[in-house]
Amino acid sequence: MLNISNNKISSFIDLTNYKSGKELFNKEYHKGFRKFLLVFSLILVVILFLPWTQNITSKGNVTTLKPNQRPQTLQSQIPGRIEQWFVQEGDFVKKGDTILRISEVKSDYFDEQLTQRTDDQLNAKSSSVEAYKNKGVALQSQISALKQERSLKLEQAKNKLIQSNLKVKSDSIDLQVIKIKADIAKTQYERTLTLQKEGLKAVKEVEEKLSKLQEANAKLISQQNKFLSTKNNVINSELVILTINASYGDKIAKAQSNLFTAQSGGFDTQAQASKLETNLANYRKRSSLLFVTAPQDGYINKAIISGIGETFKEGQELISIMPADYELAVEMYVRPIDLPLIHIGENVRVLFDGWPAIVFSGWPNVSHGTYGAKIVAIENFISDNGKYRVLLAPDDTDVNWPKAIRVGSGAKTIALLNNVPIWFELWRQINSFPPNFYQSSDEKDTSKTKKG
Repeated sequence: MLNISNNKISSFIDLTNYKSGKELFNKEYHKGFRKFLLVFSLILVVILFLPWTQNITSKGNVTTLKPNQRPQTLQSQIPGRIEQWFVQEGDFVKKGDTILRISEVKSDYFDEQLTQRTDDQLNAKSSSVEAYKNKGVALQSQISALKQERSLKLEQAKNKLIQSNLKVKSDSIDLQVIKIKADIAKTQYERTLTLQKEGLKAVKEVEEKLSKLQEANAKLISQQNKFLSTKNNVINSELVILTINASYGDKIAKAQSNLFTAQSGGFDTQAQASKLETNLANYRKRSSLLFVTAPQDGYINKAIISGIGETFKEGQELISIMPADYELAVEMYVRPIDLPLIHIGENVRVLFDGWPAIVFSGWPNVSHGTYGAKIVAIENFISDNGKYRVLLAPDDTDVNWPKAIRVGSGAKTIALLNNVPIWFELWRQINSFPPNFYQSSDEKDTSKTKKG
């Protein structure tokens, strides 16, 4: 019946007398629904007062706890050309194992005997330095000998000067004696001549006295010459002393000049030898760099430059290696507004990609497939993505993390904060209030101590 007519059939026929009418009109439809609403309301009220753990969720990825345990790339300190590979991707290498051999691309290092030739040059320069040192020693000995010889020559000349001075004194005395004798001879001659004129002396005696006078004068002249010669010897001795000083001073100065020249040459040669030593050390170190070795135990991930004969620049990445020994960690990123709520030592639940989990973020105790972690480091400077990086380490008191987890896989983190009723959390979410500010256990103990 469509009931589109104004004439009601119920006014003519009582439908309740029929079986179907009894089923339809005598049944109470809302009685069960009211019971359902009552039970649901009671359950909802109970649920609103259940504890809820405030949390901060974030996405991150698996990494390692220590920087030296993270995947790294190997670079060459010198430009080169790949000559030979000793490993393939996936191989395990130990520290010091040779990974590949490269060759030089700079013409300055093409000589295969460069190290040996430089070593020969260094030996030659070292010998030259030794020769300069020996020459310096010889010149120093020569200077010492010249100084000693000059001292002896001067002593000899000074002795001769003293002898000459004494000779001058002796000749001066002899000259005075001869002068006196010459005066006496002259006096005797004049006296004899006077007496001869008076007839008291013979001519013969006068002649004898004259002869003696002339002999005395001759001796006087001879002694005067001798005295002058002796004085000249004194002057010559003084001149010899000056000559010795000048001559040996010039010789010693020349020897010292040669000594300084030898020392200067030795220092210059020593500097060249030192430079060759540096070059030799650099060449040897460069030769060792022609073999790229593993810095630590690990696995070869990927060859970035793989072809034989390919050239590369210094510092260019050649190969990627994953360390064999590492401690897993998770890095997550939190918003700046949530950063004050995060503290080192807080508990965090982690979900790894590929591991099934049933998660109730507000009820971590009933979640399944999550793993415990603790915050060990918080970045002090914001990252490029506008968030702060937080590093998590496994919680030793919780279930061990899966062993099959690889570094770089994704992870989702739930940082656990305060426990509050569900109604409070709903009210906070509706009003967009932040979670209760977290206080660590140390801060709580401090505040209690202050109150006490």
